[in-house]
Amino acid sequence: MKIDGNNIRPGNVIEHKGGLWRAIKIAHTQPGKGGAYLQVELKNLRDGTKLNERFRASEKVDRARLEQKDFQFLFADDDMFTFMDGVTYEQISISAEDIGDDAVFLQDGMQVRIEFHEDSPLGVALPDKVTLEVVETEPVLKGQTVSSSYKPATLDNGLRVGVPPFVKQGDKIIVSTAEREYVARAE
Repeated sequence: MKIDGNNIRPGNVIEHKGGLWRAIKIAHTQPGKGGAYLQVELKNLRDGTKLNERFRASEKVDRARLEQKDFQFLFADDDMFTFMDGVTYEQISISAEDIGDDAVFLQDGMQVRIEFHEDSPLGVALPDKVTLEVVETEPVLKGQTVSSSYKPATLDNGLRVGVPPFVKQGDKIIVSTAEREYVARAE
């Protein structure tokens, strides 16, 4: 599907220079001399390289057609992660390299969305928030609860985040997968 160069949005996947690229950041620029253009930061979905390109409104860009399917995470084996389609019970394996840093959030039975391009998996979209357990944090010092500063905490998946002073070891907290930050204490 062809789209105008100025219609690219963050998250769009385009076919460009013989590869598949995801738009990460965009900035509309109108120089004093010449026509306006869209400055786009692209990330290659195969090898992770980044590229900055300028697209004018008159240029046509191929937007990749992606199929999205819901899968359930089953298990990890070395650097491969296995998922199951809840409808067909078909299993697929995706390498840790293709999943990237988000692999740290995968939990047994977690529902994820996998994007495919021509039957080849491109990436895994996680839920916006996950619940994790605090395995290590500093104890609360008397009078510290008044301040709004956060203290470091290590979670059961190995991730380190800042948490409010009232959170203690053994508490379950909700973490944003996109921001990798504390959101709230789990009920």
